[in-house]
Amino acid sequence: MNSKTLFLTLRTFSATGGIEKVCRIMGKALYESSVENDGMLHVASMYDRPADAVNNPYFPVEIFKGYRVKKMQFIKDMVMQGRRSDRVILSHINLLPLGWMIKKIAPGTKLVLLAHGIEIWYRLPRWKQRMLRRCDGIVCVSQYTADTIVGMHRIDAGKCTVLNNCLDPFLPVPSVKRKDADVLRKYGLGPTDKILFTLTRLSSKERYKGYDLVIRSVATLKKKYPGIKYLVAGKYDKAEKKFLDALIKTQDVKKEVVLVGFLPDKTLEEYFALADIYIMPSRKEGFGIVFIEAMYYGLSVIAGNADGSVDALACGQLGLLVDPGDISQLTAAIESVLTRPADYAPDHQMVVEHFSYENYKQKLTRALNMNLELQTSNY
Repeated sequence: MNSKTLFLTLRTFSATGGIEKVCRIMGKALYESSVENDGMLHVASMYDRPADAVNNPYFPVEIFKGYRVKKMQFIKDMVMQGRRSDRVILSHINLLPLGWMIKKIAPGTKLVLLAHGIEIWYRLPRWKQRMLRRCDGIVCVSQYTADTIVGMHRIDAGKCTVLNNCLDPFLPVPSVKRKDADVLRKYGLGPTDKILFTLTRLSSKERYKGYDLVIRSVATLKKKYPGIKYLVAGKYDKAEKKFLDALIKTQDVKKEVVLVGFLPDKTLEEYFALADIYIMPSRKEGFGIVFIEAMYYGLSVIAGNADGSVDALACGQLGLLVDPGDISQLTAAIESVLTRPADYAPDHQMVVEHFSYENYKQKLTRALNMNLELQTSNY
């Protein structure tokens, strides 16, 4: 095809969040597809440093450029490079003004936006809506995100393609078979304790993950299941830590709930192996890569049924979906999994096949090529 693709990100390697993980994996898929089709790919990040990409396993550092927050230089360079590209892919809606500038200068350049979740689920200013409609395609990580974009922003459904996130191709093969005694001791846990686990950012501005509801459920269940424990891992701000400390105190679950804090990626398998259930009844999850990672490592999963989590659990085929606003339903779901764990264990083969990197790569290539063909036919 000899096509030139420019992939623009805010961060790719300097942060460990879900969007950054998506950018790394998509960068790998785009690079491999460009090599296979004799094309060219360039990746640029507004906030990463050039050194952040050194020794990364996803794609060659030679095709990457980090601008270290030099926004004006980033914008200037990318407008010039974008006008010479056949396709520009934006990793986040905050890059939309840059994409719009490229489109104004080079109308023939195809503009594709990657839509994750909450960042595009709210009412946009009119100027941003106009920019959004200039996109030739929008790749959505879940059906919920696609439906929300079409309904809220009146975008042609034909422009939206659903592409679920996938397992990181460099995710270690499951090797930890039992609960690590050292980690159990670290948190005062026993080998027979029933452990619930949530891994997410804990922010007072984003209190929609549902961990507060899980804490209330644990308070209800602790009498019947005296060995129940709940580990909540992830960075937290001061306001949210204060909120959670107060909630734990009022619910009288200081012995049952542990705020773990930040966990490096290399330790995640140990914590997945430690837990009996991964639980996050979110109301505003774009997809939830952590769900498929937890299932990959064999954990039963409980998630909300009102957002992109539905896609991550394959509409309930891989885990238990509950109304995230119904605490009695959530409590009943936890009890069901604790009493009949084998009934809710994920199908590992289905997880691996459904969310494989190769499957993702093929779908991404088809989605981008189909978009290019459809939009070309409209000119």
